[in-house]
Amino acid sequence: MSDANVRIPEETGDRLAAIAAVEGLSLRAYLARLVETLLTPAERAERAEKALAALKEWNGYAPRAAEDQDLGSELDRRLARVSGQ
Repeated sequence: MSDANVRIPEETGDRLAAIAAVEGLSLRAYLARLVETLLTPAERAERAEKALAALKEWNGYAPRAAEDQDLGSELDRRLARVSGQ
């Protein structure tokens, strides 16, 4: 196992440590667990491809590129609204 030094704002480090403590974990263990839940852009794209293939096989759904872009824009708009941006 290798060590890494990461410089982050003190408030962020304190917040992460507090969240880890509530979970009963060290900061190192919490960050390791957190990283396991995140996907790289390539992994997200692969999952999206698989999901679209499953939808097409299940019910024939196969959005056109323009429709897919419109749906993505609508999702971004809704996410921005609920996050107050």
